[in-house]
Amino acid sequence: MSQTLGLTRLAYSRTWHQISAATPHAELSTIKSPASAVTPPSLGRLASRIAVLLMGKHKPIWDPSTDCGDYVVVTNCAALYTTGNKKWRKEYHRHNTRPGSLKTITMDVLMDKFGGAEVLRKAVSGMLPKNRLREKRLARLKAYEGDAHPYKQNVVRFGGTPVGAEGWEEAVKAIREADKARLP
Repeated sequence: MSQTLGLTRLAYSRTWHQISAATPHAELSTIKSPASAVTPPSLGRLASRIAVLLMGKHKPIWDPSTDCGDYVVVTNCAALYTTGNKKWRKEYHRHNTRPGSLKTITMDVLMDKFGGAEVLRKAVSGMLPKNRLREKRLARLKAYEGDAHPYKQNVVRFGGTPVGAEGWEEAVKAIREADKARLP
């Protein structure tokens, strides 16, 4: 007898999420009140939310040994928000195991050299589990410096409004009300 109930293939299907690194977000902001002081999500909060989506932990079928995560498109990475002096003090190290080969670079130099997308990719990479699924999950992260990206048709939409954009909750409510009115 099968151990699965219902249509599990639909649960394993991957959806596309779009997140803007520059748009103020009430849940991911470091400042909660007043509402006018809400900031864009800081680098760590943004990276942890992206890591959850890439792993698939937001799904009810999540299992640590399976790769059931979604695609994530992050826009406006050039405007990454960091708190304090991290932008000038945080250092990234690399070493090729030979004596005297330790290389250190600060976050602002890394952003100037490779852009904010590389800083975000390093932060998300550090939050993913260190196992054989890590590179596959990180490959589903698509980060862009500006607003333009080639995956606009793939992002989940409700009533023509992409999920995460302003007014998408109202579009979901309108669709649900229309469905309730249609059903007897």
